[in-house]
Amino acid sequence: MKKIALLMALVAGVVLSSCNLEYFPSDELNDQVLLQNESGAAYIMDGCYALLKDEIDFLGYASGNTFARHYFQMSEFPADNACLSSHTTDALYEATAYAMTDNLKNVGTLWMIAYKAIYMANTVITSFEEGISADGDQLLGEAYFVRGWMHLNLVTLYAKPYSHGRDNIGVPLHISTNNAVVTRAKVGDVYDQIVKDLTKASQLMGPSRGNTGYPCKDAALGLLSRVHLYMENWEEVVNTVNTMLAGADPASKLAKDLNALFPNAKTESETLFCIAHEPTDTRGQSSIGSMYLKDGMGWGEIYPSNTLLYLYERYPEDVRYSKIILPQYLASGAITAYLPIEAQEGGISTGRSNMVVPATKDGDNYTCTANGTKYTLEKRTINGEYTEYWMNYEGEDLQVRVHPAINNRKSIPIYYINKFSYQDGDPMLSSPIVCRWGEVILNRAEAYAHMGGKDAEALADVNVIRERAGIPAEGMFAADKMHGYASALDVVLDERRLELAFEGHRLFDLIRNKRTIDRRFPGAQPWEVVEPTYEKLQYPIPNNEWTVSGIEQNPTY
Repeated sequence: MKKIALLMALVAGVVLSSCNLEYFPSDELNDQVLLQNESGAAYIMDGCYALLKDEIDFLGYASGNTFARHYFQMSEFPADNACLSSHTTDALYEATAYAMTDNLKNVGTLWMIAYKAIYMANTVITSFEEGISADGDQLLGEAYFVRGWMHLNLVTLYAKPYSHGRDNIGVPLHISTNNAVVTRAKVGDVYDQIVKDLTKASQLMGPSRGNTGYPCKDAALGLLSRVHLYMENWEEVVNTVNTMLAGADPASKLAKDLNALFPNAKTESETLFCIAHEPTDTRGQSSIGSMYLKDGMGWGEIYPSNTLLYLYERYPEDVRYSKIILPQYLASGAITAYLPIEAQEGGISTGRSNMVVPATKDGDNYTCTANGTKYTLEKRTINGEYTEYWMNYEGEDLQVRVHPAINNRKSIPIYYINKFSYQDGDPMLSSPIVCRWGEVILNRAEAYAHMGGKDAEALADVNVIRERAGIPAEGMFAADKMHGYASALDVVLDERRLELAFEGHRLFDLIRNKRTIDRRFPGAQPWEVVEPTYEKLQYPIPNNEWTVSGIEQNPTY
């Protein structure tokens, strides 16, 4: 019972990063006593993973898988993969519309849980001796992994990208159990510490101590390859991935059945680390899957954006589209056009959205009528490989969906996403993947694309990913077969978009590469092009953190 009480004390040990509030009962064992053996360290680390699943209710925050839900919500929705079907009071709307405030639950919850996890990791790091046993070193390595991973989550969400300048203000850096830090370290200093922690983790850990819900040596190296990518250390990315592969064929590291990877994340060899859930951990309508899927209990409010769907549809054989994206067809089978134009009621515009209208075949093209105007939807064959339809609207060239009739919500066609669903047959249960081999191979591809003279290597890595996805031979890339792309980097970024959609990468891919975020597609989110320097792409420091500690708030908040 004393161990349990201490674990709970450790979980509650720090409200936020610097409020310096402690809750250790005076009659309980201290952490040094608990950590005299491996079981004590294992207990604390297991408590840390439970915290990430929100197994422990604390400080009045309702359970609901908050860390994982909020992380994927905050890292994915401000980019261009997701389309919000309608306005909502949920914080997901604020994340999608760049309307975050410093008192929203997801902003504060993720910050708080991340620093709690760091505190627990620091308890192990500062109290447990290295070199006593292999099992002990594994646990110590896990603590370094968690500390590095949590600092990475914080610095990417609450600070500017490393590629925008090392000296920009970052986040508080906690590398001890002293919670008195009241300043934000520079971005470069935070990243340097992350590299040290993940490197140390990789040196201490071997295979995980169970399923992929525990980090392992390759998980640390995989995450390290991501960090080096963010830091533009291209050769370090390549060297890290090559070390992980140890001469093996990259294709051998991928799950054979991509559709089976996500519901079986805990057991699939492609998974390097996931936030492992059991059937008893289901959160129903509070789960990540509930945001995307409505199967008896989910909300089903977030769909793939038109621009992402267009990219998938170039190759119907792509299993990432045919198995993970679930269009909700209507029984009629009628051909429908979804026009991204301004709807009108009584001659008054109701804003840019989808106008859902019947379409009629007219030779190679389609015709339809909207707002009393007849439009021709022009067929375009791109590079002799795939077909798109376009329209001219008030002098603007717009791509159009022409498709068998699909059920819609608020004029947004319903394409459910099941990357976070159907573990153990539960539509709302999953073990969200933090790092996997598919990402690692694409990390190396991007590094090659940046290095100069390595385009062939970059395209070869992309082809490994595409072959597993079921893309036919004619869809592979080569120096003389670029399918209309201007550069290998453009190829890699689009492939990352397809392969890693909704896994929390797209926002960081765009802003670190200084690419605009083109959100000119229907949905409740604003119709706009966002510059990568837009300050609202960094989340505000939570209100009850900066007002108590006095640390600097981000601009515009």
